[in-house]
Amino acid sequence: MADLRTNIAGIESPNPFWLASAPPTNSGYQVQRAFEAGWGGAVWKTLGDPILNVSSRFAAVSFNGQKVAGFNNIELITDRPLEVNLKEIYETKKKFPNHAIIASLMVEPKQEKWHEIVKRVEEVGVDGLELNFGCPHGMAERGMGAASGQVPSLVEQQTYWVKEVAKTPVIVKLTPNITDITATAEAAVNGGADAISMINTINSLAGVDIDTWNTIPHVGGKGAHGGYCGPAVKPIALNMVGECARHSHINVPISGIGGISNWQDAVEFMLMGSTSVQVCTAAMHHGFRIVEDMIDGLSNYLDGKGIQSVTEIIGKSVPKYSDWGDLDLNYKIVARINNDVCINCNKCHIACEDTSHQCIDMYTEADGTKGLRVREEDCVGCNLCSIVCPEDGAIDMVEMTHELPPMTWNERQAALGKVACEVDIAAK
Repeated sequence: MADLRTNIAGIESPNPFWLASAPPTNSGYQVQRAFEAGWGGAVWKTLGDPILNVSSRFAAVSFNGQKVAGFNNIELITDRPLEVNLKEIYETKKKFPNHAIIASLMVEPKQEKWHEIVKRVEEVGVDGLELNFGCPHGMAERGMGAASGQVPSLVEQQTYWVKEVAKTPVIVKLTPNITDITATAEAAVNGGADAISMINTINSLAGVDIDTWNTIPHVGGKGAHGGYCGPAVKPIALNMVGECARHSHINVPISGIGGISNWQDAVEFMLMGSTSVQVCTAAMHHGFRIVEDMIDGLSNYLDGKGIQSVTEIIGKSVPKYSDWGDLDLNYKIVARINNDVCINCNKCHIACEDTSHQCIDMYTEADGTKGLRVREEDCVGCNLCSIVCPEDGAIDMVEMTHELPPMTWNERQAALGKVACEVDIAAK
């Protein structure tokens, strides 16, 4: 059986599955239940000055019959006194010494405030700290959360302040509400961060009730933007993890967050560079016991591939992740329709004819049999037909034999520039 233990910047846990800082980690009771269920670690709901929350707080986006495809919240950090949280953290760590407890922190961007809370929190035995520079609502209007997280200099400065006094590893949690997350990730590293985590929630409005015209959710008829998470944000999170993992100056471990709902999602994040993965929405949707399937699935996956430790897969897909200009322009795939499997819904033909490259023909055999055929010489391999096809195995995307050697856009431009230079020299 594969070893699922992980170590991220010195924080050890029995498996890579952590609960993210959120409602599921609001109390000792909840975190202890989570550890009993099998979670390897938990990032305690963000600590700071007690605040007041509103009612209502949550909303969800459903799509095509799937409940909670996306999740929105306007809840803030803990509304429980710091002393109460610290007492419960201490008790939980005593009861579960081998599980990782990370304290999420958020205070005003003042050196003395960071020093004070770090010292108080580390006294109760946490394994690490996570600095919340990502919360997009409520706290951001007070100069904290994403308001700091969107300014690299503030991320670097506040990380440095924490590192001045911290005795445990420091993880910096980054906001996705920024043009280039590598800028703030690099700032965190420059400030001394031992690791980074991403992504926090994305600015969002879940919807509008077209009968009442109220936003969803609303508080007495008024709404505000909230934070978006859940399966819908996974592609955005994967990209940001990958961008940071392949950045030469961001040489610290990553804790991946964003839409992780099952073991397959966790594997994807780890392949893209995550050492641990944090889960929130899936636990809120299905409960803490989902971690059992995650652990079993990951273990079976590793065993099936003959991999001894989960740490062996970390970052294995990062070298495959590049820029568009480095892609082979001469690589070609085409669609092939398996008419013995095709159910003749014609969705592929409609999609190709109306919105792609008009390369799927409808035909009728002499015996009246109808079918579909791809004109491979006109197919650009866009994948659209296979994406809209409702029948598994009806359309294959097939790699064609290369007629030309590999050539990227960057190589092409460099070659053209060389030729132009040579012509210019010859002309002189």
